[in-house]
Amino acid sequence: MEFNLKSLSQTAIPEALEKAERYRLLHEPSQAESICLDILRIDPACQPALVTLLLALTDQFGTEATIGRAREVLARLTSEYDRAYYAGIVYERSARARMRQALLGWASKAYSEFIEAMRCYEQAEALRPTGNDDAILRWNTCARTLMRHHDLRPQSEERLEPVLDD
Repeated sequence: MEFNLKSLSQTAIPEALEKAERYRLLHEPSQAESICLDILRIDPACQPALVTLLLALTDQFGTEATIGRAREVLARLTSEYDRAYYAGIVYERSARARMRQALLGWASKAYSEFIEAMRCYEQAEALRPTGNDDAILRWNTCARTLMRHHDLRPQSEERLEPVLDD
């Protein structure tokens, strides 16, 4: 079933952004996502809406489709710092989702994503505005997670050879 979505007014954007952030804090990321999509329909380059949308999507991680959508939003960020920092967020939150799901092969995939997140945070640290240590805080969080969870380690290089019966 299709509906014609109603449009927000330009003047409603600041209040709508506040509502989106509030819904994220209330653990209702799909509500926040919807609000951000409404904002982006009238202002496609609205950076605060893109960031909130990206975070709302990462709050819903658990499917590869959601991760792909988050990466599409990430590409729309205009600040080099924001792209590096939020790329780290995407990798880190994907790793944490893998830890929660604990599906086959999760530990090495989560490890790789934490390492990639740390690399992104290092890039963001080099680009950060004066006084903004967010990337350092996130890097340290990833490092502590890897130090505490000894099951998180790189994929073994060992390959199993198939056994062939004659």
